[in-house]
Amino acid sequence: MAELKRTPLYPVYETYGAKTVDFGGWELPVQFSSIKEEHHAVRTTAGLFDVSHMGEVAVKGPDAFSYLQKMLTNDVSKLVDGKAQYTIMCYPDGGTVDDLILYKKADHDYLIVINAANIDKDVEWLQKHVEGDVEVEDVSHQYAQVAMQGPVAVDVLQQLTDEDLSAITFFKFKDHVQLADVNVLMSRTGYTGEDGFEIYVAPEDAPHLWEEILKAGEDKGVIPCGLGARDTLRFEAKLPLYGQEITADISPIEAGLGFAVKTNKSEDFIGKDVLKEQKTNGAPRKLVGIEMIERGIPRHGYPVYVEDNQIGTVTSGTQSPTLKKNVGHALLDQAYTEIGQEVSVHIRNKQVKAQVVQTPFYKRQK
Repeated sequence: MAELKRTPLYPVYETYGAKTVDFGGWELPVQFSSIKEEHHAVRTTAGLFDVSHMGEVAVKGPDAFSYLQKMLTNDVSKLVDGKAQYTIMCYPDGGTVDDLILYKKADHDYLIVINAANIDKDVEWLQKHVEGDVEVEDVSHQYAQVAMQGPVAVDVLQQLTDEDLSAITFFKFKDHVQLADVNVLMSRTGYTGEDGFEIYVAPEDAPHLWEEILKAGEDKGVIPCGLGARDTLRFEAKLPLYGQEITADISPIEAGLGFAVKTNKSEDFIGKDVLKEQKTNGAPRKLVGIEMIERGIPRHGYPVYVEDNQIGTVTSGTQSPTLKKNVGHALLDQAYTEIGQEVSVHIRNKQVKAQVVQTPFYKRQK
């Protein structure tokens, strides 16, 4: 067996009581205290996550813009320096290579942040399709990344910098910020449904930054958080997880991510024809929310039925810590996706009643 990779923050895990698991070849904390406690901390105060396993790819050169317009579903022309964009890479058949965040640093200088389990595959895909004067480089080793998420995240981080953080609005970023006396890139983004920042820092500076943020937030109840809470938080906010809501076999239109697929841009991006057809005439399947009527938790991979017909599959499910209800996301045949549609989930050899409900399950008050 290959040895598990570790982030630059691995040495501090033990101090905070981390319980680690194998996550896509990385030894990462699933929790520090408990998933529920960490989940509620992010919803009410703030939590700090180690997300250094994420991948970073630099795209530079005179033809970087036209290359990215071809590779990505969103419209890169909408970006200005210091702005970030959620976007997707697709296969020619409309299936998803990965979802990612694109940062525009300057006209010929972009940074792409990709999912950890997809780094090798994504980099190979990107390099395989290079056209013109473009350089694509995996620079993941140059970065550690922490995410500070929750209602008090901005107030806590403001104690550690002279930069006016209120000026970095949603999906904006600022490079070369001095935070706790280290140089970072700060991005007003996240994967929890809460306000906060994703912070990119040199690997050697990550442990110091981690300790300083927790120290600054101690009196406000800020705690370290693991992958377990990250998953329940993103699930409630209907933020997709690659390998579950989006895969090589699930298009972004089916997954409800049409807002990031700009089929009206003039450039022909990979998968455009299929995605345009799905956007215009409807996709064969649709991602919906389901809530259990009878007792049971819908888990990833469980089949969903109407009478004896399988009409889809659960992509993610749990007992929502915020709602305290058993809920899930399911990819269903389009004909069965109306709100109120009764379905059943196959749980432990039983058909358990559920119904289609509105999503997201959680939306923060602005």
